[in-house]
Amino acid sequence: MSRAVAIVGSGPSGCYLAQALLKAEPDLRLDLIDRLPVPYGLVRYGVAADHQGTKGVIRQFERLFERQGAGFIGNVSIGDDVSLDDLRAAYDAVVLAAGLSADRALDIPGEALSGVHRAGRLTRALYEHPDAEPLPELGSRVVIMGNGNVAIDILRLLAKTPEELAGSDLGAGPTAWLAASGIEEIEIVGRSPAAAAKFDPVMIKELAKLEGVSIRVVDAGVGDDPAAAKKIAALEAIDGHGSGERRITFRFGLTPVELSGVDGRLQEARFEDRQGESLVLPCSAFITAIGFAAQEGLPRDAMIGGAVDPEAGVIDAGLYATGWFRRGPQGTIPDNRADAQRLAERILADLQTNGGSAVKPGRNAFPAWADAVDYQGWKRIDAAEIAAAPQNRCRAKIASRDAMLALAFQKKEPQQ
Repeated sequence: MSRAVAIVGSGPSGCYLAQALLKAEPDLRLDLIDRLPVPYGLVRYGVAADHQGTKGVIRQFERLFERQGAGFIGNVSIGDDVSLDDLRAAYDAVVLAAGLSADRALDIPGEALSGVHRAGRLTRALYEHPDAEPLPELGSRVVIMGNGNVAIDILRLLAKTPEELAGSDLGAGPTAWLAASGIEEIEIVGRSPAAAAKFDPVMIKELAKLEGVSIRVVDAGVGDDPAAAKKIAALEAIDGHGSGERRITFRFGLTPVELSGVDGRLQEARFEDRQGESLVLPCSAFITAIGFAAQEGLPRDAMIGGAVDPEAGVIDAGLYATGWFRRGPQGTIPDNRADAQRLAERILADLQTNGGSAVKPGRNAFPAWADAVDYQGWKRIDAAEIAAAPQNRCRAKIASRDAMLALAFQKKEPQQ
């Protein structure tokens, strides 16, 4: 009987690891477990709706389930439906690939004001995550704090016209919300100099395709190395782009100090530059895109604080971590492939070293999982979304967990 491996999380890091493991050891009994009824995590709910080329990696991941024999176990939450200890007892190896779903806080006065929004919460609503909160009212003047790719994604989507969203998978609700937003000005602010910004220059160049905007870059500075020079060149290329009514301004080297308002409602954001000078930006909404942290219930803090070998992704005997869950919110989706290949070698070596121990039952230890969403259940959801796509969209994403489960199990949706 082959060894059993469970990967908690079916996003890119989990799928890349599953690929590497099954390529090297096709007889593994490997399951990808996800708390959602659908796979692919960050690709489905984190990659921008208008970046369908990036989402195309899903076609590669489909081969895991259709050709390599991986199992998908959806709608199963670690900590609620099964404990991590019970999972470890049932599988020879357990890998945490759950990503980082919680937003980091700025920890400055005024962060609790109405009008302050965190990027993860906002994008989950935009991309119709089943656990998302309603989309907020942003008003006419938006400040985005952060200079990574998530910040640029939010900026680009807020700046696009409805026509520019053709071919995306942005739903009818978010599309209507963007069209009615009434945004007149977007300021995007980074703590670092432009040369040290975290965005990909390609993301900046893409902004030159926007219609209906005018773009200004303030004090981009110079780049002392090739990577920095590319960022500066990309910013210089979009400075002055367009003459549209929606104004976009890039600012750098500013540290947020305080958010203030009246009657609990945000009105302005105060920053300090590197010389200690103060800058106040009026705003109706302040969006923080400053990184992510681990969800509660999984032992990432313990791993970082006292792991056997955190660089190799080893938390404990038979317990591993990969992707953002291991290394923090850095790197692109393809970066997870190299991470996965290294960890796969370590896991397989450990399984061989422990080859004399009793083989574990894997999913057979959990009879209730017969009612979990399997890969064919996901494909029923997938087919329904594609079939329902309007003319200018590639799919109509189902946002309701109950509706997804009804399709997966081929049952009627519960009456409200």
